Amino acid sequence: MAQVPQTFLDGLAVRTWCGLALRALGRAREEIDAINVYPVADGDTGTNLYLTLESAATAVEAVFAGYATRPAGPTLADALRAMAHGALIGARGNSGTILAQLLRGMAQVLAADGAAPRCDGPALRLALRRAADSARQAVAHPVEGTVLTVASAAADAAERADGDCGAVARAAHEGARAALARTPAQLGVLARAGVVDAGGSGLVAVLGALVEACTGEAVAAEAVPDRTAPTPKAASDLESDPGPDGGGGACAAEDGGPAYEVIYLLEADDTAVARLCTRLDALGDSLVVVGGDGLWNVHVHVDDAGAAVEAGVEAGRPYRIRITHFGLGDVHTGGPRPPRERAQRAVVAVVPGQGLAELYTEAGATTVLARPGEPPASGELLAAVRRAHAREVVLLPNDADLRDTAAAAAEQARTEGVRVALIPTRSAVQGIAALAVSEPGRRFDEDVVQMTSAAGATRYAEVVVAEHRSWTTAGICQAGDVLGLIDGDVAVIGSDVTATAETVLDRMLQAGGELVTLVVGDDAPETVTARLEARVRESYLAVDTVAYRGGHQGALLLIGVE
Repeated sequence: MAQVPQTFLDGLAVRTWCGLALRALGRAREEIDAINVYPVADGDTGTNLYLTLESAATAVEAVFAGYATRPAGPTLADALRAMAHGALIGARGNSGTILAQLLRGMAQVLAADGAAPRCDGPALRLALRRAADSARQAVAHPVEGTVLTVASAAADAAERADGDCGAVARAAHEGARAALARTPAQLGVLARAGVVDAGGSGLVAVLGALVEACTGEAVAAEAVPDRTAPTPKAASDLESDPGPDGGGGACAAEDGGPAYEVIYLLEADDTAVARLCTRLDALGDSLVVVGGDGLWNVHVHVDDAGAAVEAGVEAGRPYRIRITHFGLGDVHTGGPRPPRERAQRAVVAVVPGQGLAELYTEAGATTVLARPGEPPASGELLAAVRRAHAREVVLLPNDADLRDTAAAAAEQARTEGVRVALIPTRSAVQGIAALAVSEPGRRFDEDVVQMTSAAGATRYAEVVVAEHRSWTTAGICQAGDVLGLIDGDVAVIGSDVTATAETVLDRMLQAGGELVTLVVGDDAPETVTARLEARVRESYLAVDTVAYRGGHQGALLLIGVE
C-alpha cells in the first residue's frame, strides 16, 4: 500500500499560502463587505482583510526577490516573519488589525529562535493556539460571535487533530466553519441582520487557503450567506449587544457610537503602550493594539480623533495615521475632503517623496506617497481615485513595478463608474512631464494622448547606492558603490555621487534633449544640483534645467531629459 507523503510548511509553502489567501479574499471581498454589520456597519470588512493580506503578500514577495540570486530560498522563519510584518504595517480596519495579530502569533511560534526549519503538525497546532490567544489578548473587550470566536474554535479543533500539517490545517478549517455558522446565535446584531460574522468569514477563507497550501487540494469555496431582510434596528436593540470585539460596541456613528475610526502605526516601548491602551480605552471603544518589539498598530473608535492621536504622540512616534468618519469616508488622507460635487477630471499619481508630493499637489494632482521599501497596494491607489472625486481620472504609477497594481485599482474604479486612463509612467520625472501638458479643458482622450506622449518622450535615470554585491548590466557592483541607472538599467558604476551623476547626464544628453529635470533627495550631496546645472550650461547651450527637492525619496537623484 502506497504511503501518503507527509505535508509540512516551509518558506515556499508560506508564500503559496499567502498568495492563495489573497486570491480567496479577493473573490469573497464584496460578499464579505455586504454582510459587515458589526462592530460598525460600514461595509468594508472584506476590503480591509484583502488590503491587509495584500500588504503581507507584498512583504513575502520582497523577501523572495532578495533571495533570487541565492541557491537557497527564504526559510520558514524568513517568510512567516515577513508575512506577519507586512500584515502589521498594512493592517486596515478592525478585522485587518486582528488578522495581523493572528499572523504574528503564528510567527512567534514558528519563527522563534531555535524553531525547526519546517513546520509539522504538532508545531502548527501550537502556532494556531498562540495565534488565537494573542489576538484575543490584543482586544480590549473581547466579544463572542466574532472573528475571535472563530479563531479560538479553529485552534481548539487543531488541538484535537492528529497527523501532519495537512490534517491539522483541515481540522482547523472545519472547526472555523462550524464556529462561523454559530455566530448569529452568539451575537444579536448578526441574528437580526440574518448574517454570520464578516471577519470570521474572512478567516475561514484564509484557513481554507492554508489547507490548500499544505495539501495541494483546494477546499470548496465558502458560500457567504445572503443577507436576509432584517428587522429594523432600534438604538435600544444595538445597545443590548455586548461590547466591542476588538471591535466596538456601536454599529454606526449615527446610532450613538463614536464618530471616528483612528488607526496608526506607533513606535513605542511596551510600558508606554500599556499606558496608551488605558488612555484610549477611556476615550472610546473598539480598541485593538497589536504588534510588539517596538512597532505597534493601533486601532480605536472615538469621538475625539485628535485626542487619540495626541495619546499616540505621548506614547512614542505615530505615523501612517488614518482617520475615518463613519458614513463620510476617509477624512485624513493628506489633502482636503472631497467636494460634494464630482470634478470632471483629476490626476492621481504615486510619488516617492514628500517634496514631490507637494510639487504634484500644487499642480493639482492627488498623490499617494510611496515610502522606500513600502510600495502602495492597489487599495491605496483605489482610495486615492475615490478621494479625487472626479468623473475622469488619469492614473500615473511612476514606477514600472506598480503597473499591475495600478491596473487593478483602475479596473476596480471603472466598476464604480469612474472613467480611468492608466499612463504607464516608470519614473516620477515622466509623471512631471505628463502633468505639465495636461489640460482639463481638452477632451479626455486627447488629454491622455498628450500626457502619454510627453511621458514617453522623457528619458529617466536615477542615482542610488548599491545595498549589496550583485551582477548588473554594467558589471559587478559592490555594496556601497554608486549606481547610475538609465531607463531602468544600470549604466554606470562609480564611487562618487556627483561624478556618477555627471556621467549619467552626459550619456542621456548625447541623444539630444531640450529640458533636464533634477529631483534631488535629502541624502544627496548639497553641491550636486549646482554641479549638474553648471555642466548643462557649459556643455549643452540649448538645454534648460529645472531642479526640485524630493525629500526622502529612496534614490539620491532622479533625472529626466525631454
